Amino acid sequence: MRFVWLEIWLARAIFVFIFVLTSYHFRPFHWPPLESAVFGGALGVFLVGFEMRLRRFTVNRLIGAAVGFSVGILAALMVSHLLSDAGVKGPLLLYSELLLLVCFAYLGFAAGAAKGKSSEGSLWGAIFPRAAGVSRGAKILDTSVIIDGRISDVCETGFVEGTLIVPQFVLRELQMVADSSDSLKRNRGRRGLDILQRMRKMSSVDVQIADQDFPKVRGVDLKLIELAKLTDAKIVTNDFNLNKVAQVQGVPVLNINDLANALKPVVLPGEIMRVFILKEGKEYNQGIAYLDDGTMVVVDNARKMISKTIDIAVTSVLQTTAGRMIFGKYDERGRAEPVAQSS
Repeated sequence: MRFVWLEIWLARAIFVFIFVLTSYHFRPFHWPPLESAVFGGALGVFLVGFEMRLRRFTVNRLIGAAVGFSVGILAALMVSHLLSDAGVKGPLLLYSELLLLVCFAYLGFAAGAAKGKSSEGSLWGAIFPRAAGVSRGAKILDTSVIIDGRISDVCETGFVEGTLIVPQFVLRELQMVADSSDSLKRNRGRRGLDILQRMRKMSSVDVQIADQDFPKVRGVDLKLIELAKLTDAKIVTNDFNLNKVAQVQGVPVLNINDLANALKPVVLPGEIMRVFILKEGKEYNQGIAYLDDGTMVVVDNARKMISKTIDIAVTSVLQTTAGRMIFGKYDERGRAEPVAQSS
């Protein structure tokens, strides 16, 4: 990478030197050699700076700037023709034509670049495709949701369809996790890569790799937010911090944990449930069970029923930031009776 950087700057230096040499030799505007060389060097440096600025443009902005620049030049030529027909001649006409050309070209370039950046939907959006081919309604996957793996199961059921975007910087982070010296992280990273490969084979979703990066933005989470803003896409994650930061910045987020909580069956106090008592609880004579979705069930009077399946009566349901907990009671006589709800 360092050698590539040196080669780019060497090419830029040669480019500026050519401008200096040609200006010194041909002496534009009949200036003395020294002033001509300085003019050529200044022009070369200006063009190099302009080129460095263009490298940061997205495809949309480049296309918009090119179209706007062309329209500006055409508008300048038309106005110049009108001035000529109106009888303007001599130095005034030359000055007016030059001024109009610079002004209209600049305004067209600036307006086209701005329009290209914000082109979404509409006719202009059809002319300027979205960055990295991202279509409206696309979803950007972050590293945590790929490693988690449940997004693959959701896609397989057909509830999620369309375009799923995996940025290159997310792939790099996933590769770093897969190459970690820690065996647990390494296994998680490799699992994430396997899940991506599995999703790419599904017909219901279109998994695309986005090449866009944001060198000045630190952190994968902030880059995801910038990419979502640029492409008008949603972020799919199960990261709590990313979820909050994205919401503050107005970026829509699809949280897998929220989806999992929303799909949990509704249980009301007084209902009868059949559960398997797995272990002893923290309080006296309590037993602990788990539903298929991982919800913890705390059962009173069930300590003696460990490793057995029993019927319990639900007494209350508690929703916490960590998830949901169900509290129930086991009738020691071997049967569960509905608990009357207090009015």
